[in-house]
Amino acid sequence: MASGASTPPYPSAARISDSQCYPQYTASLKCLEEYNSDKSKCQKHFDIYKECKKQERLARLERNKSRSLFS
Repeated sequence: MASGASTPPYPSAARISDSQCYPQYTASLKCLEEYNSDKSKCQKHFDIYKECKKQERLARLERNKSRSLFS
């Protein structure tokens, strides 16, 4: 049985605060707060965050692909 809440069940699981897209994520949330959750006012922020996550995912896939070639 796992002990303690300090150890995550999956130590390698990514945290949003570790993401290179964290600034875009927080900008999206700030926008929602500023405009009382009116998503239409924040679409630009959502699009920027989405593109960042897409690039982050592609970079991760490339890293994993290159690692598997050397295994």
